[in-house]
Amino acid sequence: MISIIVPIYNAERYLKACVDSLLAQTEKDIEVLLIDDSSTDSSASITQSYAAKDNRGRALSQPHAGQSVARNYGMSVSKGEYIAFVDADDQLENDWCERHLASIKGVDYVQSGYKRVNPKIAVSKGQVPRHPWQFTSPCMRLYRRATVEKLRFAEGYIYEDVLFSADLWLSGAHCRLIPYSGYLYTLNPDSTTAHRHPADEQRALRTLRQKAHGQNLRKKVLLWYTILRLKLHFILQ
Repeated sequence: MISIIVPIYNAERYLKACVDSLLAQTEKDIEVLLIDDSSTDSSASITQSYAAKDNRGRALSQPHAGQSVARNYGMSVSKGEYIAFVDADDQLENDWCERHLASIKGVDYVQSGYKRVNPKIAVSKGQVPRHPWQFTSPCMRLYRRATVEKLRFAEGYIYEDVLFSADLWLSGAHCRLIPYSGYLYTLNPDSTTAHRHPADEQRALRTLRQKAHGQNLRKKVLLWYTILRLKLHFILQ
């Protein structure tokens, strides 16, 4: 089974399209964990309606604590041998699970790419991975449970995805790249990362620098490469 973990906060505008894309997967042995982070809109009722009509959907909730806590909670209650993360404003092409599952034999996780979706324009051509450290998002990957159970999302951080990916790379987990861009990333102007958070970005950078201490040269280079990319993201944002 693949456990797909979806953290949700005030995502009513995008949530139905997201969940529809997950339940339409050609790989049917899945569970979809819809974790509402105390939304103030209709997100919770949407998750409950899906869980009521499809037993692969699980409507869960938590006191408002952020995306990291929701993802960690999802991992702790999930049942699948494999784990994937999807954001509530994004979607998957219907063969995403099938294609990743077919490629994971002999490795710890599979990394693919994405297409940007602008609701007002169209879907972009797409990006495919050229090396395992190209994308810092925890999405666009299928993980073995044994691999991801050793990791946790840093709670209380805005840029927890970067820290999680750095820990994944430092763990030495074996990756397989596939030239596929079936993750549909929505350009959402209201998302957390669409706005700058100077205090949080500096905190994330400090944490990455601390992780570099005591590492061998290869891992130090990887971490400093991640730091530079994060700084570039802040400059261009």
